[in-house]
Amino acid sequence: MTNGAARENFGVTPTGEKVERVTISAGGLTANIITWGAVIQDLRLDGHQPPLVLGFDKFEDYPQYSSYFGATPGRNANRIDSGRFSIDGKEYQLELNEKGITHIHGGSDGIGKSNWLIMEHGPSHVVLQIIDPDGRAGYPGNCTVNVTYTIREGGVLSVLYETTTDQPTIANICQHSYFNLDGADTALDHEIMIAAHHYLPTDERQIPTGEIRAVEGTAFDLRSSTPMKREENGEQVLYDHNFCLSPERREKRKVARVFAPASGVALEVHTTEPGVQFYSGFKLNTAVPGLDGRHYGAFAGFCLETQIWPDAVNHPDFPNGILRPGEILRQETDYIFTRG
Repeated sequence: MTNGAARENFGVTPTGEKVERVTISAGGLTANIITWGAVIQDLRLDGHQPPLVLGFDKFEDYPQYSSYFGATPGRNANRIDSGRFSIDGKEYQLELNEKGITHIHGGSDGIGKSNWLIMEHGPSHVVLQIIDPDGRAGYPGNCTVNVTYTIREGGVLSVLYETTTDQPTIANICQHSYFNLDGADTALDHEIMIAAHHYLPTDERQIPTGEIRAVEGTAFDLRSSTPMKREENGEQVLYDHNFCLSPERREKRKVARVFAPASGVALEVHTTEPGVQFYSGFKLNTAVPGLDGRHYGAFAGFCLETQIWPDAVNHPDFPNGILRPGEILRQETDYIFTRG
């Protein structure tokens, strides 16, 4: 973790753009943010030695090996069925960048894999901006996305996304950090609570089927704190699903809590968003070492991606995923870290 210069060079993209890193801190929490992907590159809590997130010490590893570690995917995070949607009767086809059959996280060169500009920064906050151009990956309209990362007293990392467009489009920005609260090889001993009464079942492509299913009586009932290590028919449950928090955006409220008994570190998630994608990191198998030389294998970290429900544009009964000129899409999430 770098606690020296507030702003420094971190690397150079394959196309020659300078990648910068900014350090922000307050109240015992310190974050390193890089301009590439608006990535949270490192996050540390005073009195707790291991990093709280997965990431890399060197920029060169991000373009080649990162599974969106700490990134800001978009313009539309998560999956779109067959990359197709329509707005006002006009059909659009997006890049099929996941196995050639689905569109995910804004495409192969989306904003989570592009260099952002630092608009302002101070000791405890930084504002970054990117313009996602009309037509990239098939999206209509020029979209301007701002992210403000702020660290507040009490171990709060606040993330605010503000998105505008000059044409009707779909937009859904999220923070894609993988968390690990005790530094162990896996996070399966962490205990998790998600305040959702329903979740979205998916098909073999991980696209929502359209059903909004009650969690009660299923392995997706996480309304009371339970270990992530949860088996069904003798096999670990593989979580990569949207939990339905509300039918639309709400005032910021507590939606999830994760606790690591081994370290006593807890994470609370407060958000405005109608959904949270809980991904337990079961696909991870990173070829190069991560922060502090750690190997990132299966379940090394987990994601709580607060966002609009996946493929919402193709489901009239899902929360609205369309952004129009003159509107501002505001998506705010607080990640609150404490030590017991």
